[in-house]
Amino acid sequence: MQTLNEDLKRLLLQQEIEQFYYYEAALLDERKFHEWLELLSDDLEYWMPIRMTRTFKDRDLEFARPGEHAYYDDNKELIAKRVKKLFTGCCWGEDPPSRTRHLVNNVRILSNSEDGEIDVSSNFHIYQSRLSNDESSWYGRREDRLRKVNGHWFIVRRHIFLDHVQLHTRNLAIFF
Repeated sequence: MQTLNEDLKRLLLQQEIEQFYYYEAALLDERKFHEWLELLSDDLEYWMPIRMTRTFKDRDLEFARPGEHAYYDDNKELIAKRVKKLFTGCCWGEDPPSRTRHLVNNVRILSNSEDGEIDVSSNFHIYQSRLSNDESSWYGRREDRLRKVNGHWFIVRRHIFLDHVQLHTRNLAIFF
């Protein structure tokens, strides 16, 4: 009977985390960035390293390391400033605003600790269109740490690993 209870708990947690990610994707796609900010913990680490092409023997150096070159190396304060700038009319890269569609899949809970934090891996595809013919598709993997506080999940750490080596976009002003 213990196994059935544990399996049920795992299934319920899986469902809860997937629903959290779907809600987050909807907020981003609907440009509800201020509400999205509320999902981020105050001690957030938001990092997207640059990917490099390496030989098989150097495959562990495929991505830049923390502190090295990154597309994003932000905390909540910096992200809040990015959001604020989006609504000033002075963000040329997002005026007119992009239309995005965040698709999240392959959500896997990697670890679950007693202190209310879990590590989650997920894959994503983000479609971005802007103006009449400016389109981008982003594919990759996210490695998140989530924390549950008073019944609500918060993103504590998000590491974003793009499948792309070169970015073919005019700007990088979307959130992953």
